[in-house]
Amino acid sequence: MRPDPDARWLTAALHVAFLLLLGGAIARLLTHGSVDDGRKALTLVLFLAFGAIYLLGLWWAPAPRYGERPATRHLLWLSVVFAVWVVLLALEPSATWCTMPLLFTGLHRLPVRLAVPLAAVLVALVVISELRVLTGPFNPNLVLAPVALGTVATAVLVDSRQLAARQRLLIDDLVRARGELAATERRAGILAERQRLSTEIHDILAQSLSSQRMLLQAADRRWHTSPDTAHGHVREAAAAAERALAEVRRFVRDLTPLDLAENTLVQALRALAAPGGGRQPGSGPGAGPGPGLGPAGGPAVEFRLDGTPDAPGPVPGPVEAALLRVTQQALANVREHADATRAVVTLTCLEDRITVDIADDGRGFDTRRPPGPGRAATRGHGLSGMAMRAQQAGGTLAVESAPGDGTVVTMSVPLAENGAGRQAW
Repeated sequence: MRPDPDARWLTAALHVAFLLLLGGAIARLLTHGSVDDGRKALTLVLFLAFGAIYLLGLWWAPAPRYGERPATRHLLWLSVVFAVWVVLLALEPSATWCTMPLLFTGLHRLPVRLAVPLAAVLVALVVISELRVLTGPFNPNLVLAPVALGTVATAVLVDSRQLAARQRLLIDDLVRARGELAATERRAGILAERQRLSTEIHDILAQSLSSQRMLLQAADRRWHTSPDTAHGHVREAAAAAERALAEVRRFVRDLTPLDLAENTLVQALRALAAPGGGRQPGSGPGAGPGPGLGPAGGPAVEFRLDGTPDAPGPVPGPVEAALLRVTQQALANVREHADATRAVVTLTCLEDRITVDIADDGRGFDTRRPPGPGRAATRGHGLSGMAMRAQQAGGTLAVESAPGDGTVVTMSVPLAENGAGRQAW
């Protein structure tokens, strides 16, 4: 348990009060009676011994901390101090001045079952000492005042001990609750990170493997009828595998999408619309701005940029990554499930908002009915993964679809709330 700084100040104040009152008692002794009085000399020696024993005990037998049992050495020191004080009280009534600081200094950290009886004994001895030196008419305050002061001192002592005990319990509860909260947050963080990594791996590997599978299936179908086309599909599949491998390596390093590490968001989205689905962004056929026609890879994909180069506000890296991943996942769903002939990716850049729309002319689906168990299993993370990405980026995901009318997936992120530097397009 850490030492209480307030308790140190209280202890220091009590020590100073004790020494001041002890000095006052010695001064009264020296200024009253004959200098050669042997009793005065003995009393002076006892006063000095009393002060020396008291100061020695601060180093040799320190008081226990709150909540700890007093050591045997401390109890022995307290007994010696108490015995010397009783002798001084018999020789010199001014020794009663040391009662109050002695009470708090010696007893304020003892268990209540010891402190209260000893306080009662101290008060009784003070009353007896006052009555013993009484010379005039009886003064009731000689009895009532020490009892009242002792009662108040004991009540304050007991109340402070109980208050300190309650505070320790509250602090322990607070520390335990804080530890439980930290553990809960760690578990939630681990679960969120697992979900994020699972989605990231799904977007990197599952989409690439799905595209490679379709390319290889198309190559197998055209192997004998159109060898050149089949060989082209195989090359595209190999390029997709190489691209996925590079993404995985990049993902292991810092989880930053390789498309955005090498290109801007516009270039990365334009590459997705190129033949091959952006597996070779920035070079070869993937660099073209026009619609990408992929007879084996599914529908023709077109990219559109709605806005001027300096129109969008600040776009943080996580927002760009989320926009890219949602677009990749949406196009993968179009190729795998929509049976569409055409898809359009539109990036809309406003002053305070950036939006990406992925629209297709496929068979669509009923958004009010969740996918069946088989479909959910094949779709992997799908819409739920895209919605989670949009939410983590501070945006929203909307899906509009109906059977036979195609599907539009829209992710929109407000830029004013993200506070990053301005993006150059």
